[in-house]
Amino acid sequence: MAGRPNVLLICVDQWRGDALGCEGHPYAMTPHLDQLAGEGTRFTRAYAATPSCIASRASLYTGLSQTSTKRVGYQDGVEWNYETTLGSEFTRAGYQTQAIGKLHVYPERSQIGFQNVILHDGYLHFARRKPRDVGLVDDYILWLRERTGNPRADYFDNGLNCNSQVARPWDRAEELHPSTWIVSEAQDFLRRRDTRKPFFLYLGFHRPHPPYDPPQWAFDHYMNQAMPDPTMGDWEQEVLGQFEDGWRADPSVAQLSPAALKRARAGYFGHITHIDLLINRLIETLAEYGLRRDTVVCFVSDHGEMMGDHGAFRKTLPYEGSTRVPLILSGAGIPAKTVVSDSVVEMRDILPTLLDAAGLGIPGGIDGKSALTLLTGDRAGWREYLHGEHTGFGQSIHYLTDGREKYVWWSGSGREQLFDLGNDPDELHDLGGSAIWRSLLIHELEGREEGFVHHGDLVSGRPVKPLLGQ
Repeated sequence: MAGRPNVLLICVDQWRGDALGCEGHPYAMTPHLDQLAGEGTRFTRAYAATPSCIASRASLYTGLSQTSTKRVGYQDGVEWNYETTLGSEFTRAGYQTQAIGKLHVYPERSQIGFQNVILHDGYLHFARRKPRDVGLVDDYILWLRERTGNPRADYFDNGLNCNSQVARPWDRAEELHPSTWIVSEAQDFLRRRDTRKPFFLYLGFHRPHPPYDPPQWAFDHYMNQAMPDPTMGDWEQEVLGQFEDGWRADPSVAQLSPAALKRARAGYFGHITHIDLLINRLIETLAEYGLRRDTVVCFVSDHGEMMGDHGAFRKTLPYEGSTRVPLILSGAGIPAKTVVSDSVVEMRDILPTLLDAAGLGIPGGIDGKSALTLLTGDRAGWREYLHGEHTGFGQSIHYLTDGREKYVWWSGSGREQLFDLGNDPDELHDLGGSAIWRSLLIHELEGREEGFVHHGDLVSGRPVKPLLGQ
């Protein structure tokens, strides 16, 4: 075990790939993550193939593609029975393994290979069905009740739904915020860890996923500055207009009023700036223990958030706001000031990358690859493109991208879209179909149980479900 680095994996929820200062975002304030990226490597073409919490995390934890995990959409209450996971591999290698925060697995207290789990998944309707005691599946809520002295205290006391675009500042002391709690628990782990072993520490921040309730100072920072209008192209009304549900507090497609949109943005980006400071707090704690140089740090999100771009909100859509995620590697053995912009990296690549960074063997039977090979300029065997998909709006929405172009196919209508990401990174102009990309998608979908391909061509209108093999 001598010489093995520690590994810290930070997974935030619903953080857009462009929402970093080092990405050139017009108002996202993330100075500490920008510094982390400068001290290491940033992948600008990182994606979630299945952009929602459960399906994307299945790939993150296992190194498998969505067709191997069988999760091609969102469905709660499906057992996790994967033989190989990040937790199990590091535990098997002799690491002390700890998970804190959001896992979003089922049963909720499944350890998925970790030696210990301290859990806060946020508000999950499936997990909170009465008369079940929410304390059975949420360690944060029991801590909150103990700290406040209120046996009924709940993070839902402010009434904000878990996918709502309604925002209001956190109404308790900042130290009681669930994001702050995660880092406090991580600091406690560093205090009581077994110093004879390297550690693998996973932190799952529920935010910046709604509810949009950052501390008051973070909310005010964004309410008090001008923000450009959301990105709008020449195709939204035709493609997304039919799904408009702006009467909901948690819409998927809507034109919010300027005031409501600004509050939603202030809540979302307020979470981002709050978490940026908390990550700095943890990185400094590593340094105080003399662990910073011996620790590989990985920062990633499970998917993005449309946040009004193209009149859409939340995730599951194939567009950049939903699918592209931040990915930063820093620390022991990771080159500094490196930007990898010409290779598509996906959630399934995190497991082999972190094992490789720790000098551990990569198990057989997984679909991901170590992104460390890209740092030497070696693209041999790397994927030429990524196939992503997600069920939604009564159909399955597929996309293919090589980081330079993106092809989209809506299985319900058969609608095709093509975007030139190199010249049109905001996907403003829909160039229509592409025979080359269509043939690649046919190859990907050949033999699928939904019957998406028949006689060598795509078939629209086929019934879909979020879990293959059901």
